[in-house]
This record gives sequence, C-alpha cells and structure tokens, in this order.
Amino acid sequence: MPAVSDSVQRHLVGAMYVEHQSWLQGWLRRKLGNAFDAADLTHDTFVRVLSRDDAPNIREPRAFLGTIAHGLMVNLLRRRSLEAAYLEALACHGEAASPSPEERALVVDALVQIDALLDGLPAKVRRAFLLLQLEGLTHAEIAAQLGVSVSSVRQYIARAMQNCLLLR
Repeated sequence: MPAVSDSVQRHLVGAMYVEHQSWLQGWLRRKLGNAFDAADLTHDTFVRVLSRDDAPNIREPRAFLGTIAHGLMVNLLRRRSLEAAYLEALACHGEAASPSPEERALVVDALVQIDALLDGLPAKVRRAFLLLQLEGLTHAEIAAQLGVSVSSVRQYIARAMQNCLLLR
C-alpha cells in the first residue's frame, strides 16, 4: 500500500482522537485511579499513533489504542516502582546521601534503562548480574547466594552482558 501523506495521516489520527480520546482517558483513569496520569498517558498514546505510518490500516482502534496505552501504563508504573525503591534506599543512608532532584532524576533514568536492558532475562541471570555490578560480589559469592555453580554464574553474567550490548 502506498504511503499516506502527512496531512492525511494527521486527519485520520485526529478523527481517531475525537472518537476515542474520552473512552481511552476514562479507561486509563479507572486503571490508574488518577485523572492527571490518565490524561498524560492518553496524550502520549496519541503521540505514539501519530509517529506510526500505519494509521490508515487500523481496523480496531480501541484495541490498538488500549494496547499502546497499556504498554505506556506499565512503563509508568515500573518507573515509579524503581523510583520508590531508590528513594527507600536513599532514606536508609540518611541526610548525607541526599542527591539533588536533578541527580535523583538521572539515577532513576539510569535505573529504568538498566531495568529495560535486563527485562526478559531469567531471574537468576538478572540477580547474578546485579550482585556483580551493584554489590561487587565475586563469582563464588554470587554462586553461593544463588545456589548454583561458579560456571553457571559466569554463563549468567555473560548472558546478561550480551543482552545489554545487543539492546544498547
């Protein structure tokens, strides 16, 4: 099928917005319990749709929008969970380890990127990699914690590093 012009694409997405925006925002509001987050994710969903070339081929707009919005919602909740864990870890270190809001945002961004790079790997592979990188444990110490051989730890870490390099 030939590519559609930008104006046709914008018109089609605009029509989809008029028809489905309130439904999508209500759906997200029920899922999130927060009208502001729902509005933000609704906006982000339509921005994603605008950036795609296949708007004319969308047969089931609500299913399509719901799928995109669900992925964005999962990312938001995952980010908040990582941020909460980071803030909890900071609280354990007291006032002396209190970075600026900008530094906190950078660390949370890095944590989200690391999480994305390790997503989909088996739990032991992720754990071995994190124990090595964040806690500086030796392969033998990691093996003891995970209840596996040192050889398995080497394989886990190699797999995690390979995954990080491929997804970078």
